[in-house]
Amino acid sequence: MISNFNLEDISQISIGAFALAVPVSFSEEAWKLGESLPSINLFFIFTISITFLAFYAYQSVFQGKIQNRISDFVIRIIIAYFITGCIVALVLFSIDKFPLVSEPLVAIKRLIVISMPASMGAIAVDGLDKE
Repeated sequence: MISNFNLEDISQISIGAFALAVPVSFSEEAWKLGESLPSINLFFIFTISITFLAFYAYQSVFQGKIQNRISDFVIRIIIAYFITGCIVALVLFSIDKFPLVSEPLVAIKRLIVISMPASMGAIAVDGLDKE
């Protein structure tokens, strides 16, 4: 699938996501935003996150060269956002602010809100030593 995606990449994405997920996850403002933002705004936040991940990955990780590697590019963005989501969920769960069972909609909303800055940290650290 992705020939050059390895454990180092996973660790870099994880560390970058964690570095920004922790301070934002401990913020009451982020919890409240996750509770109160309308779905359209959350969709917009998600879209912005994916768009900036794509721009940064294209320029930094792939250095503007994705010919014959478009599937690698798309998969890397999906994996980066997925890992970021897992890290954010773990951090929120550890501070008892991820009510997935009792209030799943609030949990997902918080996940989206906090994944936005965390995903930027994830892809920035991932792009530090690329191809």
